[in-house]
Amino acid sequence: MIDDNDDDLFKQMMGDVKPIEQDTTLRVKDRSLTDAHLARRVAAVSLADENDEYLSLDNAPMLQPDAILEYKKDGIQDGVFRKLRLGKYPITAKLDLHRRTLTQARDDVVSFLRQAQRLDTRSVLIVHGKGAQSNPPALIKSYLAAWLEQIADVMCFHSAQPFHGGSGAVYVLLKKSAEMKLDNKERHQKRMS
Repeated sequence: MIDDNDDDLFKQMMGDVKPIEQDTTLRVKDRSLTDAHLARRVAAVSLADENDEYLSLDNAPMLQPDAILEYKKDGIQDGVFRKLRLGKYPITAKLDLHRRTLTQARDDVVSFLRQAQRLDTRSVLIVHGKGAQSNPPALIKSYLAAWLEQIADVMCFHSAQPFHGGSGAVYVLLKKSAEMKLDNKERHQKRMS
C-alpha cells in the first residue's frame, strides 16, 4: 500500500524534474498491406468450413523441384518458426501425396488438416515429392504451397529436414484449437501463482 506521506514525499522530490524532450525519435511508416496480402486475407478460409472448392486448381506460381517452401503468418514468433524449420516439433501425423491427382491431393490435404486439428495435432508432415519427373515439374509441390498459404488455420510451414524428406516434404504448424488455448492458459496461470 502507498501511504499518503510516501506520495507527498515523492512529489516533493520530483518537483523540480522536467520532462526530457525527445527529438531523436524516428517515425516508422505504417506498414501498408499490399493488394496481394489483402486478397490472401479475403481468400483465407478456415478448415472448419466444409467447402474444399475454395482451394483453386486453376493457377499456382510454379516452383522448381528443389525449391525450399517457407511461409510464416504475421505474429508467429521467430523462435517458433525456427523450431519448425529445424524439425524440432514432434511429427504426430503424416500425409503422403505421391501418385495423387491435383484434385485428390487438394481433397486429401484439407481432410488431413481437418482431422489433425480435430485431434489437437499441431505439427504435421506432408510428403509431396519434388516432382522432378512430373510435367510440369513440381506440380503438386507448387499447388500445395499455394493452398497452405490460403488456409487460415495454417500458421506457418517450411520444407523438411533431409531426414524427413528434405525439399520433397513440408512441416506444417496448425493453429491451436480453442481447447488447447484454454488448457495452455490454465497451465501458465498455475505456474505463475
